[in-house]
Amino acid sequence: MKDSTTSPDLKNFSWAGVLMTLGIVFGNLATSPLYTMKAIISGGADQVNELLIYGGVSCIFWMLTISATIKYIIIAIKHDNNGEGGIFSLFTLIKEKSDWVAIATMIGVAALLADGVMTPSITLTSSIEGFKLYNPDVEVVPIVVLILLLLFAFQRYGSYRIGHFFGPIMVGWLLLLSAFGLVQIVHNPSILKAFSPLYCCRFLVEYPGAFILLSAVFLCITGAEIIYSDLGRCGKKNIKITWIFVKVALILNYFGQGAWVLNNMDYVVGINPFFEMIPNWFLFPSIIMAIATAIIASQAIITGSFTMIGEAISLNFWPKMRIQHPTMIQGQVYLPFVNTFLWIACTLVVVTFKESGNMGAAYGLSINLAELVTTVLLSYYLLKKGVNHRIVLLFFSVYFSVEICFLLANLSKFRSGGWVTILIAAAYFLVMSGWFFGRRLKNRYITFDDLDEYLDMFREIVKDESIPRFATNLVYVIRANRPEQVESKVIYSIFKKQPKRADTYWLLHVDRVNDPNSFDYKVQQIIPGTLIRVDFHIGFKVEPKINLYFREVLEDMVKNGEIELKSSYDTLRKYNFDADFRFVLIERIMSRDVKLSTLEDFILSLNNIVRRIGVSEIRSLNLDPTITLVEQVPIIVDQPQPVRIERLPYTKKK
Repeated sequence: MKDSTTSPDLKNFSWAGVLMTLGIVFGNLATSPLYTMKAIISGGADQVNELLIYGGVSCIFWMLTISATIKYIIIAIKHDNNGEGGIFSLFTLIKEKSDWVAIATMIGVAALLADGVMTPSITLTSSIEGFKLYNPDVEVVPIVVLILLLLFAFQRYGSYRIGHFFGPIMVGWLLLLSAFGLVQIVHNPSILKAFSPLYCCRFLVEYPGAFILLSAVFLCITGAEIIYSDLGRCGKKNIKITWIFVKVALILNYFGQGAWVLNNMDYVVGINPFFEMIPNWFLFPSIIMAIATAIIASQAIITGSFTMIGEAISLNFWPKMRIQHPTMIQGQVYLPFVNTFLWIACTLVVVTFKESGNMGAAYGLSINLAELVTTVLLSYYLLKKGVNHRIVLLFFSVYFSVEICFLLANLSKFRSGGWVTILIAAAYFLVMSGWFFGRRLKNRYITFDDLDEYLDMFREIVKDESIPRFATNLVYVIRANRPEQVESKVIYSIFKKQPKRADTYWLLHVDRVNDPNSFDYKVQQIIPGTLIRVDFHIGFKVEPKINLYFREVLEDMVKNGEIELKSSYDTLRKYNFDADFRFVLIERIMSRDVKLSTLEDFILSLNNIVRRIGVSEIRSLNLDPTITLVEQVPIIVDQPQPVRIERLPYTKKK
């Protein structure tokens, strides 16, 4: 079984890979200078002084070093799942998947998906605001709304063709950041004192309201989590080497903005130092470059959202949805429902907040939550892996403390916009928790039967002509991990509900393995030619196109002479017609008579609501609905009845 899609190899180091990595991974971080210093100055508008500037720039430098460089570039990307990174990869690496691990994973993923709404909104708005230097009355919101409309409308065609331009544009943008930052540093080299952590400490201790201003400082690392989550798309070497260039450019620009503010302390309130420090003769090209880079950052996070939902579906965190492949690139997917939701949500955010400065609180909070979850899950994984507990404790203590401080600072702006992130993330969390725990609740009542007890019945039913032939080949998708077992509902469907005679019974089992790119299968002839089990071993990065894969299995088995796919009907066989197939999907229904706890009843109700945003099992498996039967089977729960109905003797009426 081979994957028909192909993609350029970005995981091995190459200059082409470095260019692609710039566009895929570092778009968010590279656009952060557009709004970070502006947010710091706006937050300290009552007292813009040297301590604010030196301290703010020092905090930015050390956060880029401690969070982005040490946590993600040095530590996190070492711990991958066969080349894949991110919160879902950590979840698959952790062997003991307790409820708290699942809940933490959902919170982190929900926060990252909420970032898929905030990133396009704030980056595009802040870049378009540059035009206000030409015309203070320019209408920013309509322009941003139009760009969002075009951006999301384009998603169905994929980004591969234009993706080749992302890297060169990012190189030009980073050179722009470096050049104009360096010019300002030369004009006021005293800003280099901000390299000292003493200014960071003094700022936090002495500056009034410094703790709250941490929410503005945090904006400088809002793209750091993507370094780890996009590991599988670009590879370690490309990310590490590219980060050197990116970090140097960011430091030069942030220090340059600080130097410019020090030279213009009298009129910095209410302006964006990023655009102000650029000479007038190059301002318009800079704004165009900023818009292009904002679109690249937005595209990267939108594509990442599609990929993350696809992984969530594979890991049973999300209901099955319609997935399209706009290009032949492996792993590049398009989800129409998610695309529409993101477009509406981004548009509402832009229309509601209007200015990038108003979006800062909401933007930082989402990534803050995701980074906090990564710290918790990574620490737990390292502990379970056997890493020295003192080292793990040190790592956890440092990053958990720092990120909790940032979280508290971000939450202080809950009323100013942080509620938007919480609302969006809560919506994602409810979908995931309703689906994940609802499935687990139903799976609790799955019972299995030993196939050995029914082998004679299978041998006899294929010959029993008193039962009308239901199909030549009857196919069930099962969940029994052990090859000697099958769900009781399958036995109920074949023998008890309505006997179904066939020449061959197929049991298809999909095994989601920890290797994200695993893609193979095994065949077990339980009763040769009569009862056959096929186990697909598929990683969570591979889309489960079971109908397609089953067809390839049949082709392999015919080629090897294991089966013959000729029609069982004499007339059709005479004219070389292929055998017919019918699929049976079994939907489990919880009986209304079953008494559940209040929490379980809520989870089941939530699961029923969440199911409505997904697609049917037939569509998710790409089955032909004309040959697929959906049966409903009750979930049987043995519960003692407190009172049994009493039979009264029958008496004739006189």
